[in-house]
Amino acid sequence: MAVKVKVCGMKSEADIGLANDLRPDYVGFIFTPRSRRFIAPEYAGRLRAELREGIKAIGVFVNEPLDAVGMCADVARLDGVQLHGNETEEYICSLREYIRCPIIRAFKVTGQAVIDRAVFSSADYIMFDGGAGEGKPFDWSLLKTVKRPYFLAGGLTPENVENAMAVSPSPYALDVSSGVEINRSKDYRKMMKFIAGVRNYKKAG
Repeated sequence: MAVKVKVCGMKSEADIGLANDLRPDYVGFIFTPRSRRFIAPEYAGRLRAELREGIKAIGVFVNEPLDAVGMCADVARLDGVQLHGNETEEYICSLREYIRCPIIRAFKVTGQAVIDRAVFSSADYIMFDGGAGEGKPFDWSLLKTVKRPYFLAGGLTPENVENAMAVSPSPYALDVSSGVEINRSKDYRKMMKFIAGVRNYKKAG
């Protein structure tokens, strides 16, 4: 199965235009107020309406109340929610009563213990990240024993995406944000190169 691409941190009509042209599998809207990429749910809903059919919209949350996540999912017409805080298994279970879309649980990789714990998450998908949206890579070779499909994030760029796929088992999807930006804005050439790097990659052997 082809590895998918998620471009996170969409915050303008220009960003949506790039996505519609280059067609990643997912885009991400960030609903964490302290993030410089934060956008309001109502505005995300308007951007979502402009998104080309077939591109899924994911909302990113950090330790938000359950009802707030549910409201955002409805207003922005999300196809999935991504949890990037300290959300527990109990939280994930309760969240399913508020939303009807898949849940991605992100884990900041600080060592093998985090990976061992993550694979047992009840979320629909798991994500391994090097930080909290900080664009930091980690030792991708730690994922060599992971059998469950996962999103890979953290410090990915057009220049290292092929190496990331070679070092780790082929993930379900690669997630990029700052790695395809120039001066904090999404860049067409970087996005194009990143997406092509994922889709044209052929694993040795």
